[in-house]
Amino acid sequence: MCWTRRHGRTRGQRVSNFSTRVSTRVRKIDGGDKMAENQSDANGSLKTYDEHVPEIKFTKLFINGEFVDSVKGRTFETIDPRNGEVTARVAEGDKEDVDLAVKAARQAFDHGPWPRMPGYQRGRIMSKFADLIEENIDELAALDTIDAGKTFSMGKAVDIPHAATCLRYYAGAADKIHGEVLKMSRELHGYTLLEPVGVVGHIIPWNFPTSMFFMKVAPALAAGCTMIVKPAEQTPLSALYYAHLAKKAGVPDGVINVVTGFGPTAGATITSHMDIDMVSFTGSTEVGRIVMQAAATSNLKQVSLELGGKSPIMIFDDADLDTATDLALIGIVYNKGEICVAGSRVYVQEGIYEEFEKKLVAKAKAWPVGDPFDPNVQQGPQVNKKQFEKILSYIEHGKREGAMLLTGGERLGTKGYYIQPTIFTNVKEDNVIMKDEIFGPVMSLMKFKTVEDAIKRANDTRYGLAAGIVTKNIDVANTVSRSIRAGVIWINCYFAFDNDCPYGGYKTSGFGRDLGLDALHKYLHVKSIVTPLYNSPWL
Repeated sequence: MCWTRRHGRTRGQRVSNFSTRVSTRVRKIDGGDKMAENQSDANGSLKTYDEHVPEIKFTKLFINGEFVDSVKGRTFETIDPRNGEVTARVAEGDKEDVDLAVKAARQAFDHGPWPRMPGYQRGRIMSKFADLIEENIDELAALDTIDAGKTFSMGKAVDIPHAATCLRYYAGAADKIHGEVLKMSRELHGYTLLEPVGVVGHIIPWNFPTSMFFMKVAPALAAGCTMIVKPAEQTPLSALYYAHLAKKAGVPDGVINVVTGFGPTAGATITSHMDIDMVSFTGSTEVGRIVMQAAATSNLKQVSLELGGKSPIMIFDDADLDTATDLALIGIVYNKGEICVAGSRVYVQEGIYEEFEKKLVAKAKAWPVGDPFDPNVQQGPQVNKKQFEKILSYIEHGKREGAMLLTGGERLGTKGYYIQPTIFTNVKEDNVIMKDEIFGPVMSLMKFKTVEDAIKRANDTRYGLAAGIVTKNIDVANTVSRSIRAGVIWINCYFAFDNDCPYGGYKTSGFGRDLGLDALHKYLHVKSIVTPLYNSPWL
């Protein structure tokens, strides 16, 4: 989820291309461009655009460099959320398949070339992998569109390019992994080595199938690890394609294995497997607890968890209203709200609240929802029927608990899983829609009086993943950013991810970091080596 563009910018010039791109679109719509808004046919169904739908080439498990059927021969359906129809049947991996994948990964780690080759050579293969991704950008973006409902245009502009840049970032780090010489207090020479942790199990979510794949796989590859990747059962298609490209790039057999299947079977086997050295998981807090328990009761494997969020955006009286409303809207509707750092709690200082609410509601009503292949659409369908119904049930909770619905709250069309951007106000801090992670385009909008009030209410959550601050006052920005218990704070921006910027949470949002060199180091063990010094003239 690193939304910066590589081409035409130096490292120092990087900005959040995602925020710039979507903010421009918001202003365009606010000015009266409603061409794409909720386009429907005569039957009330949203128009569909099928010219970009790709051929499904890979549906089998990828183990030890080969595509294979599952041991039991089972398959499961993957569904197109635009219409609820079956896209493909994919191999359903189970315990026996995970065992085979782990065996291949263990062999590749203990006896294969990947952890033993120079980091520079690993980096060259990873760079080739990135080149192949860019060569197949249309097909990869289309797979995530028909699997996850992600907009095709943003997939091409953001998600797939991010996969390539993320690989290149860690490719550049692969030959810079080293320990340090220690200044010992007596006649000893000491130094440290950084060694790959071993076989890693990656369990990735359905909301960003490409970005999450590489946020985990890229640093683990650079470190010299081997791995088993279990993509979400809702979105398995692009992960299998990436396995194909990895082999084509020269990644040795057994280094990357992809086992598609379900959490209670394939996922549970990974977390409890006695021959997996580490698990990196992104998903819900509830499942994160299960992952930790399984790791603890098996071989006490290392665990990294990026879990749920209920992120606040605090907008102060001195904020520019256009910028503030753009950021607030983007914070909840991007990727249809299916993003762990969605700005679902928006606090606006009372001096600008009324005007802010009016502008925000107008922009939300104009936000274009429809087929994600339509280039004018900014919001596609929710990932599947279960998530669609869950979001609608939370909207009904909000109504029953007395919150005021300002806009949205309904499904769009008669086919597919489309939901209107939804904004509630007059929400109490103990309401369900304020406390729970909805994972959909549903915002709670509240007013506050003082800086202290904003800080207290923003921190009143069990989560601590991200937060946004909109103000022109550097003192306010500094005070609030240091007071909020969250892993990422964005000031006068939102979703400002970058490959070099660590990302992760506080509290029940998990621990461990993705992105940046912190992510590389979590896949490395520190080993200390000490030898005596005899007759040394100095220590």
